[in-house]
Amino acid sequence: MGATPAQIITKVLLPEAMPSIVSQLTTVIIALVGESAMAGAIGGGGLGDLAIRYGYQRFRPEVMLATVIILIVLVQLVQFCGNTLSKYLNKR
Repeated sequence: MGATPAQIITKVLLPEAMPSIVSQLTTVIIALVGESAMAGAIGGGGLGDLAIRYGYQRFRPEVMLATVIILIVLVQLVQFCGNTLSKYLNKR
């Protein structure tokens, strides 16, 4: 058809693959949020460390509940934005 390999990649392959790429990137970001919370539980810092140190060890369930709610809201926000962007990029 006269297109160079770079044009084929940028004009055909990448737009067709973009919804899948965005969906997988959303999954990776959510997994990273979960893993960072778990890393905080073993001393890695972050929200997990806050929940363990100030909520669990000091017997303050409201701190534990607040960090869990923050994590749930963060994951839901990332999931919603990823799904919306993926649907917008889907040409079907």
